[in-house]
Amino acid sequence: MSQSIPVSWSSVEANIPQTPVQVDSLSNYDLILRCQAGLRPERNAFAELLRRYQSHVDKVLYHLAPDWQDRADLAQEVWIRVYRNIKRLNDPVKFRGWLSRIATNLFYDELRKRKRNSSPLSLDAPRAVEDGDMDWEIAGDHPSPDEELTTREFYEQLQEAIADLPEVFRTTIVLREIEGMAYEDIAEITGVSLGTVKSRIARARSRLQSQLQQYLDG
Repeated sequence: MSQSIPVSWSSVEANIPQTPVQVDSLSNYDLILRCQAGLRPERNAFAELLRRYQSHVDKVLYHLAPDWQDRADLAQEVWIRVYRNIKRLNDPVKFRGWLSRIATNLFYDELRKRKRNSSPLSLDAPRAVEDGDMDWEIAGDHPSPDEELTTREFYEQLQEAIADLPEVFRTTIVLREIEGMAYEDIAEITGVSLGTVKSRIARARSRLQSQLQQYLDG
């Protein structure tokens, strides 16, 4: 999913002196340093940072809340939070993980406000995980009608199975299997140890495999 998110600068910035610079030629690291240099983030540098990472924020929110009609509003709120707090980022190299954490935390803030017991999740095209613990891919270049039905049923059941996971398991499995994040990045985002992340993912995979065994064996 990709869509343009109009950011209202009046809501996040004061009058900022503009320094001519080709921001599109700067590295992500340098852009973040420029955003951290003044009293407020430099407008051009921040706009370029938004342009480069907007699709990432969209993707995180889409997978966490595919049926929410106000995802564009949530995405804008993510960038407002980034604008206000970017000086607190100690290591610019970790910006992507920090950004993901902001988006994820905002989602759960909204989830608690809406008093929902679970969040609907969706899955992209099937993919095999790097460590080989689980393979959700169903082979076949030209599936038959029966195979297409089986595939559709599989993903419907998979979506339901993930939605039924406890929140901590659901978050880690989405970040790992859908976002493709490294264990270390998930640990940073969720604020738990690396061992806890691995344990949660293993337990989540075990539960999913148990519920979907008939499809995985087929």
